[in-house]
Amino acid sequence: MTYDSDILIAGGGLNGPALALALAQSGFNVTVVDARPAPDRAGDNFDGRGYALALASQRLMRAIGVWDDVANNAQPLLEIKVSDGRAGEGPSPFFLHFDHAEIEEGPMGYMLEDRYLYRAFLTAMQNEPRITLLSETGVTDQDVDASGVAVSLSTGETHRTRLLVGCDGRGSGVAKRAGIRRTGWGYGQTALVCAIAHEKPHGGIAHQFFMPPGPLAILPLPGNMSSIVWSETDENATRIQALSDDDYMQVLRPRFGDFLGKIELVGNRFTYPLSLSVANHFVADHIALVGDAAHGMHPIAGQGLNAGLRDVAALAQVLREARQRGEDIASTLVLERYQEWRRFDTAALVMATDLTNKLFSNDNPILRAGRDIGMGLVNAVPGLRRTFIREAAGLTGNLPDLMR
Repeated sequence: MTYDSDILIAGGGLNGPALALALAQSGFNVTVVDARPAPDRAGDNFDGRGYALALASQRLMRAIGVWDDVANNAQPLLEIKVSDGRAGEGPSPFFLHFDHAEIEEGPMGYMLEDRYLYRAFLTAMQNEPRITLLSETGVTDQDVDASGVAVSLSTGETHRTRLLVGCDGRGSGVAKRAGIRRTGWGYGQTALVCAIAHEKPHGGIAHQFFMPPGPLAILPLPGNMSSIVWSETDENATRIQALSDDDYMQVLRPRFGDFLGKIELVGNRFTYPLSLSVANHFVADHIALVGDAAHGMHPIAGQGLNAGLRDVAALAQVLREARQRGEDIASTLVLERYQEWRRFDTAALVMATDLTNKLFSNDNPILRAGRDIGMGLVNAVPGLRRTFIREAAGLTGNLPDLMR
């Protein structure tokens, strides 16, 4: 059988390019199909989108050769402060404080803007002869047989591949066409996302402030700027997003507080609905799912992209080792190893984010007292605190080689 590539990846967001680079370094020929125009996301204009990369994810970035291109634009995450309270009243006296100095490995992670990360991925893919990037086209159909997958594209072309990987988000067409169902529910919350400039330096400190409608995350960017991920009820979020920039900031300021001085909006404003959505299977015959195509969770701990990058590192390792043993990389036996590796870790993370959101996104006085005391106790026990710090850095569990 003649193949156009060993592996075809549907979806060119962030997980898709990361997986393509990891696989190409192992000698696989890879095709990445991205419905969007590639240069649009690699522009120079700041649009407010940023990601919190755990230390383990940063190690993956270095291993696949993109970190040096983004390091100068990355903001180290040196501390994390978690507190509970109401808008305009300030935080509870009980809180969590994580300091990177308590572990030996360095910063817990890095904040990085989407434009820099995607640009580095795009450059690296263009410089890798084993990767073919097809932009402005999408996968419209897939026909699986015993030897591989015939993938139909919106351009009318058909590509033959051994393995099809869905990196195409929560509404994954790859998963739907494979008959993979999903389990999940909505939270009745919407995330408002923007960036702000502030008068005082942030000191590399990330803040998570839990309020009854949902959490407010303040994530430091280079310079006196921070990325905001702000959860509200769907009704409130629709109303707030419709406001002018000035009125929007009037709503944000009492929630944000004045600890960083005067604040002002920078770049664009975004919203996205919050839900839990997990694929019932991460693999099917000649098919694997990665990132949001496999699991979408609440952004309460900023672990969505990091969980996807763990999928990337795990799948790349499973396929590399299978090839070294002379196995069929798309066999059920091989793909089940990837699923077994990632299912437990994913389930634990999904449950943790779901329970945390339900515990904190309310104003029940009994729950409020319980969670405040719980945070105070964790913060007072060094061993427990270090466990949480290592979890935030992505250093726990069965780490793939690319993240060690």
